[in-house]
Amino acid sequence: MTTELPGSVLPIPDQTYTGPMVMDAKKMEEKLPPIEMKRPPKQAPNVLLVLLDDVGFGASSAFGGPVPMPTAERLAGGGLRYSRFHTTAICSPTRAAMLSGRNHHQVGMGQITETATPSPGYRSTRPNSCVPLPEILRQAGYNTAQFGKCHEVPVWESGPTGPFDHWPAFSGFEKFYGFIGGETNQWTPALIDGVGFVEAPDDPDYHLMPDLADRAIDYINQQKSLTPDKPFFIYFAPGATHAPHHVPKEWIAKHKGRYDQGWDALRAETFERQKALGVIPADAVLTERSQGIPSWDEVPEERRPILAHQMEVYGAFLEYADHHTGRVIDAIEQLDLLDDTLVLFIIGDNGASAEGGLEGAFMLSTAANGGAEYETVEFWQENLDKVGGPEAYNHYAVGWAHAMCTPYQWTKQVASHYGGTRNGTIVHWPAQITGRGEVRDQWHHVIDVAPTILELAGLAQPHTVNGVTQVPMHGTSFAYSFNDATAAERHHTQYFEIMGNRGIYHRGWTAQTRHRTPWDVVSAAPDFSEDVWELYDTTVDWTQSNDLSKEQPEKLAELQQLFLIEATRYNVIPLDDRAAQRMNPEFAGRPTIVQGETLRLYPGMTRLNENVAINVKNRSWSATAEIIVPDDGTLEGAILAQGGRTGGWSFFGEGGKVGFHYNYCGLLRSTALSADPLTPGVHQVRSEFAYAGGGIGRGGTVTLFVDGDQVGTAEVVRTHPMYFSFDEGLDVGCDTGMPAYEGYTTKGGAFSGTIHWAQIDLGLDDHNHLVDPEAWLEAAMRHQ
Repeated sequence: MTTELPGSVLPIPDQTYTGPMVMDAKKMEEKLPPIEMKRPPKQAPNVLLVLLDDVGFGASSAFGGPVPMPTAERLAGGGLRYSRFHTTAICSPTRAAMLSGRNHHQVGMGQITETATPSPGYRSTRPNSCVPLPEILRQAGYNTAQFGKCHEVPVWESGPTGPFDHWPAFSGFEKFYGFIGGETNQWTPALIDGVGFVEAPDDPDYHLMPDLADRAIDYINQQKSLTPDKPFFIYFAPGATHAPHHVPKEWIAKHKGRYDQGWDALRAETFERQKALGVIPADAVLTERSQGIPSWDEVPEERRPILAHQMEVYGAFLEYADHHTGRVIDAIEQLDLLDDTLVLFIIGDNGASAEGGLEGAFMLSTAANGGAEYETVEFWQENLDKVGGPEAYNHYAVGWAHAMCTPYQWTKQVASHYGGTRNGTIVHWPAQITGRGEVRDQWHHVIDVAPTILELAGLAQPHTVNGVTQVPMHGTSFAYSFNDATAAERHHTQYFEIMGNRGIYHRGWTAQTRHRTPWDVVSAAPDFSEDVWELYDTTVDWTQSNDLSKEQPEKLAELQQLFLIEATRYNVIPLDDRAAQRMNPEFAGRPTIVQGETLRLYPGMTRLNENVAINVKNRSWSATAEIIVPDDGTLEGAILAQGGRTGGWSFFGEGGKVGFHYNYCGLLRSTALSADPLTPGVHQVRSEFAYAGGGIGRGGTVTLFVDGDQVGTAEVVRTHPMYFSFDEGLDVGCDTGMPAYEGYTTKGGAFSGTIHWAQIDLGLDDHNHLVDPEAWLEAAMRHQ
């Protein structure tokens, strides 16, 4: 007889007392059973799941990389390195797959949330038949908390009015503190506490990374103080090292000169260290530099110090992230719990990011909005010391990303090759794992995480949750390998697909095709029928260096057929690399919050992201507000502001006058200011932007009005065709985050008067139809 594990049906039905009952409790002869608190099986461990962002296999010193990560090395030395662990090649899909234990298309996350369509594999809405791991653990009696990045919330549900069904706080996490977008400014993050938007502490030295560590540490201490018999599940996903690469200067200084040899030499050095560590075989082959990436020798001499500094900043950011992750580990150890805590440290949700382009970016907003031509060698030289700080929104060049994926081909977004999907992973659990510093080379995937944790907790994968029959998890627990280095692997088949880049693994063989290149923002993707497939036998060719497609066409055909079977099974079909339809909500078929040509706004409305606010780009528009100027005539601060230092606009008061400022990617700025101060009392103020037309991203004329009278004007040379910011927002009465306008005299651009209401109205000359479909797609893909 087989005993069913607890939790097969959730929620577990409450048991009601059915015995004898009397009117007077004092006369009760039966003793009522005590109220019991829900607890998982005694064997259930505390779990700390750490997921870093945009870190390639060849970055961390724990896997032979050049960036010191003493915390990762410490955990690996006391635990296990998994050298053949895989992700999906991009952010949202990896996170959704990991927490659900199912393939990313099965849970509707075939792409990032910003490109959702009604196709089952691409909706970005996890079905209720795939309840995620934290909800299972919560209902079983765990305390659950997430700190850091989510990026699993459908964009039309990302506003302050929800719905919140797919937010962490309603997906099994009792505590959430972090951000829900693909990226955020580390100095002024777009923070969420639960489901509420909060501003970062008013501290000139604030940085998100230590804040997240502090919050996690406080949570652990409180949880173990109040409920020491209850295990915790903590998901620590700080968002480092996704761009922007922001890090304190003293950490950057530690990396000075470490990367002057360039990316080619760095790959070779990393490759030798990896062989010495045993995370790749001694006979492994270092793959060729991926197509389109220049050699270091080809880089002009004057650019080399600039590029080297980009990598210094990135390396510092990764070491900084490791340091503060180590503080969380230390807090657990100080409670004498580390040996009994299962720590899963996944170093990257995909390969290193090539989204900074071939020369890197000082302001990443230029990558999709144009304007990179302003980031000349002279510009970089004048602003090099600002890289990593609050005045920059920086990303390193493609060559460094490729080097961070050593020894494999390609990078993040390229789901076809291991450069995009193989991430070093560490398991640390001294109480149950006998090995120390050992390597495990069984093949595994991120969907294996949830089944592993449930097995170790002694809990079932539930077949029914809230009355809904569940889709069985697709992953395979890798607990079998903990104490058996030679155990036969159990994850035999796995497909990969991101934006047409696709592949299949089956019992050591891989077949793959690269459909598009992450940093190529010009070339259109070919028809799927034109894709060229490759074939590798990774039992003898660990790094996918020897393409056997011509020698063994029958084997290739077999694997191509297997890919189609898996793709059909898990909602990958229809393959979808469309751009215009996916970036335009109306054509894509996903909801939008704002309808029509007018948005009325009121004080207190802040951080409305660009998926929530009305779109003023590539057209004429106006901003109008009814305000009260105080009796002393003081008029300072933002009436309306959108975006931040990377680009945006502000309608503001200054010196008693009304003004409008347009900031193009932090590189070009225009300001209009009224000739005279406003008198005290009620006024209606308006800024009208007359778009020049003739295409997208063009300039225009700003005209200011007070009570219907024209009071000022200015010319705007260039505007944003795509987006202002992926983490700043539209604010009423202030300018949250980094300022769109640097001239505010009040803190945070706080408005000194009173705003009754404000309103944005769109003109009729909409040029959005002129936006190149491929450009729309690239804009989103650079910021997932």
